Amino acid sequence: MRVVIVGGGIVGLATARLLATRDPAADVVVLEKEREVGAHQTGHNSGVVHAGLYYAPGSLKARLCRRGVALLRAYCRDRGLPYEACGKVVVALDERELPRLDALERRARANGVPGLRRLSARELRAIEPHAAGIAALHSPTTAITDFRRVAVAFAEDVVAAGGTVRTGVAVARVRSAGVELADGSEIRGDRTIVCAGLHADQLARRSGQPPEPRIVPFRGEYWALRDRRSQLVNGLIYPVPDPALPFLGIHLTRTIDGSVLVGPNAVLGLAREGYRRRTVRLADVGDMLGWPGTARLMRRHWRVGVSELRRSAVKHAFIREARRYVPALRADDVVRAPAGVRAQAVDRDGSLVDDFRVGHADGVVWVRNAPSPAATSAMAIAEEIVERLAVRSASPGS
Repeated sequence: MRVVIVGGGIVGLATARLLATRDPAADVVVLEKEREVGAHQTGHNSGVVHAGLYYAPGSLKARLCRRGVALLRAYCRDRGLPYEACGKVVVALDERELPRLDALERRARANGVPGLRRLSARELRAIEPHAAGIAALHSPTTAITDFRRVAVAFAEDVVAAGGTVRTGVAVARVRSAGVELADGSEIRGDRTIVCAGLHADQLARRSGQPPEPRIVPFRGEYWALRDRRSQLVNGLIYPVPDPALPFLGIHLTRTIDGSVLVGPNAVLGLAREGYRRRTVRLADVGDMLGWPGTARLMRRHWRVGVSELRRSAVKHAFIREARRYVPALRADDVVRAPAGVRAQAVDRDGSLVDDFRVGHADGVVWVRNAPSPAATSAMAIAEEIVERLAVRSASPGS
């Protein structure tokens, strides 16, 4: 059986690796439009391996994150890839945030996050001496890695198992019997799996699939601490999340190379691959503004949007927000760091799609929403996709 996988990010490659290594008879082909794998969301993130604190108990995110952590940790150990359990503190700054911290603790415990501990202000300072806050949750198993290196290792495993990873190959549309490439040629397959990330909705629409949900890109901007100030942060310092916008909130993150990132904020991207502020792609802007969900989302959260734009435009406003958690931080302690773009799916009613969304139609598995913690969960998402593919393959008439 030939399986064609569209997308050479970490989810697509994890799926290809699982198929290729589990069934030596399978002919697995990965198609990636860039010249290298892991070029977009996989390679533009802070490298945090999430422990499962935030996700609704029983959701795909909660289940696959916890499973994915175990698989990823073992894989990194076996392959000699960097993996450091540096730990995370989620900090409540004042009494108004304590109810949300309580709710987060209940959710994390329901998800089985190991080693979770509630901290007093004094206990917080013992872990993060420069952090402010009256209470915190400590997740000692939250870790950091290099997801691009993991993706490259997955690609190597695919090839070693007899599969193929083709880069520089753009897919125009997907059919039940294979894919049509941008150059007009075709690659036929018995099954197709689409893990197209930032372009998942565009490819789905070109292939006759439902237009919903639509990907709305959010650019996340970072600053990095100068080396002389990196001692301000030992691990990961996070705010208590807003349940309505759980991916927002500037935090401080030690990365696997020893640097410390401050951010990200989140502003609407003017290009799906708009890692630079001045990158504008009119087709992407028109696509985003033409979706009814975008206007509804903006009307619902315009005050937050204005605040994010201000922090994007004014360095001191950005750092002022971070100083709430580390008061010793100063604007001249940081330098610009590379930005990332989050592929956030939005439904027609303006709701942010929070959970992973994976569908199946006519022999094709579509991953329509896989934001954070998709990198953490990639190997577990792969298991979910392969299981769904096997069930559909065994169904009469499939």
